[in-house]
Amino acid sequence: MKLFLKVLWLRYTVIQYLNNIMKNKKFTQEAHLEQNEYSVNIPTEKGWINVVNPFRATLVLGVPGSGKTFAVVSSYIRQQLEKGFSMYLYDYQFPELTELAYNHLRLYPGGYKSGVQPKFYTINFDDLRKSHRCNPIDPTFMTSIAEAFECACTIMLNLNKTWIQKQGDFFVESPIILLAAIIWYLKIYDSGKYCTFPHAIELLSKEYTDIFAMLTSYPELERYLSPFMSAWRGEAHDQLQEQVEAIKSSLSRIASKQLYWVMGGNDFTLDINNPEHPKILCVGNKPNGQTDYSAALGLYSARIVKLMNKAQQLKSAVIIDELSTIYFRGLGHLIATGGNNKIAVCLSLQDISQLERRYGSEEAAAIVNTAGNIFSGQAFSNTAEKVSGYLNSAIPASQIADLAQGTFVGRRFVDYDISGQEKIFHAKIAVDANKIEADRKKYVEIPAAVSDDRLNEMVDENFERIKADVSRMVDENKVTFPPKPAKK
Repeated sequence: MKLFLKVLWLRYTVIQYLNNIMKNKKFTQEAHLEQNEYSVNIPTEKGWINVVNPFRATLVLGVPGSGKTFAVVSSYIRQQLEKGFSMYLYDYQFPELTELAYNHLRLYPGGYKSGVQPKFYTINFDDLRKSHRCNPIDPTFMTSIAEAFECACTIMLNLNKTWIQKQGDFFVESPIILLAAIIWYLKIYDSGKYCTFPHAIELLSKEYTDIFAMLTSYPELERYLSPFMSAWRGEAHDQLQEQVEAIKSSLSRIASKQLYWVMGGNDFTLDINNPEHPKILCVGNKPNGQTDYSAALGLYSARIVKLMNKAQQLKSAVIIDELSTIYFRGLGHLIATGGNNKIAVCLSLQDISQLERRYGSEEAAAIVNTAGNIFSGQAFSNTAEKVSGYLNSAIPASQIADLAQGTFVGRRFVDYDISGQEKIFHAKIAVDANKIEADRKKYVEIPAAVSDDRLNEMVDENFERIKADVSRMVDENKVTFPPKPAKK
């Protein structure tokens, strides 16, 4: 018995000793500053976190109050603007980060070549005077029906979040296919004159017999809509009506004069990293807003990352704050391939489980596992365990769950030909509060995008014009929907 107790005590002592080693393990932090034309360099109390290759994507994790936006995301915005990046910024708590981006660009414009200073644009559905107008499905930039499908998928999966886990199911795919067909119809009808998301919403409000008659007048769409044609010929009218109503009920939640105004015009195009016309675009969301505009904002995001990801463009940044509040297709592909086109992606979120619910476990895994640079503030349970695993268990989950505000652990991507550098870090980020406050005192309000005193009247007129456009389109294309073949 005494021997047994001695063994237990020895085992306990060894475990405690090993735990103490892990808890108190010290990392050789980078003490020197290593910069290049692309790097993001974040100071710590005892050195630097040198993200020398931001094109390998950065994931910033942490519970609310951990400091991920203030200490890390804001640093990315400031430094990448100073180094001449074009930028797409999703500002979940508009205008917090938008004000930062606008004023930092105004105070530190030196990173851009003379004559090619970027133009600053905002998208905001809550304050139309602070919003520019942009058509995300501009027919000029839509080259295939596959792109129309991606747009439709982004819209519908934002509006019906549970569908993300059910992709492939007929009653999920068929409404997406129908919306894609409508978008492509608007692209090819009358040279794309009416190809906007508001026009698509309005067209879906019409009788489904009129909708199918118009769509199937184009052979390429008739083949695309073959499941619906089969349902019609089989007199499954209730099924057709159900599919159309599924889209109508979803889109009716976001159909508004504000959305029709912002998405029905074109003050700029979404090729934000065009070297001849670089842009800084801030898209604003609003927590607990009266209307959920995540579908519209997701559509902008999907189109932007599609148009950005090509060669011979300006170095650019995609910064998404609170990624789990928005869904868009193509993000995993952008992370995997965008680095070749000088696109630096920075994504912040609170918890990996949120990402899995929003994007599905497969896509979430692709996003997390492909990110080369990881920052984690305080995190719990599953997220802490996964972060610990990404750090080769050098920092235990219990320690990650106990991190103080502003303290981060993580790893940074180091190019294979650079040796003698620490990949894993555990440090308190040193924020220069005095400099930030000095800059804030020089901030000015984001300028109005629209100064016309007739704005409200213009918004009403635009709303009525789009409704009239679609009614006229339907009337001019009235044909009898093909009946089922006569019985022999």
